[in-house]
Amino acid sequence: MIAYLQGELLSADEKGLVLLTPGGVGYEVAAPTSVLAKLPGRGKEVRLYVHTQVAEKAIDLFGFLEADDLDLFRTLISIDKLGPKKAMAILSMFDAAHLREIAFREDVTTLSTVPGIGPKSAKQILWNLKDKVDKLTPVTGKAPSAPQGPQGEYLDALAGLKGLGYGEDEIRPMLLETFDDEPDLDAAGAIRAVLKKINAARS
Repeated sequence: MIAYLQGELLSADEKGLVLLTPGGVGYEVAAPTSVLAKLPGRGKEVRLYVHTQVAEKAIDLFGFLEADDLDLFRTLISIDKLGPKKAMAILSMFDAAHLREIAFREDVTTLSTVPGIGPKSAKQILWNLKDKVDKLTPVTGKAPSAPQGPQGEYLDALAGLKGLGYGEDEIRPMLLETFDDEPDLDAAGAIRAVLKKINAARS
């Protein structure tokens, strides 16, 4: 099985890339758009962690820039009826930290925005993903994980902040970090803490 590739980037499009190894062999590798967007220019060196999928009529390679991305992909395809194509579509839209929270909130609506995944499929995926959510580790740096406090307090705080006019993309990382630091906070305390973070960031 091919687990890792290193070589020159020959070409890339919306579906994947072609990598030429020092031995003169070119490999066609599928990759999510989140990976393709980070590739260097043509002719530059690329290193990929690879998942090899062997089928009756083909051998498909799926490439990722980080080992944690590969682990996340394998976590997704371990879910019943969630094949590589849908897993790639999910990873093109959400990173590990965002997927943790989508699973935590059982956010069917957000997951349903992935092409090819309807509400019924999203519900089934999330039901399975919650059992595997601890595997969804941050890819780089120290990103907030799912809060350790009561789910209700987190969701109430999130709703309260959104009601104050703040966007979810802005407040979600701050809120998750707040509950990581102080798991016993109630919703009101979490809202106050996040507002302080926002004011400090904007001052």
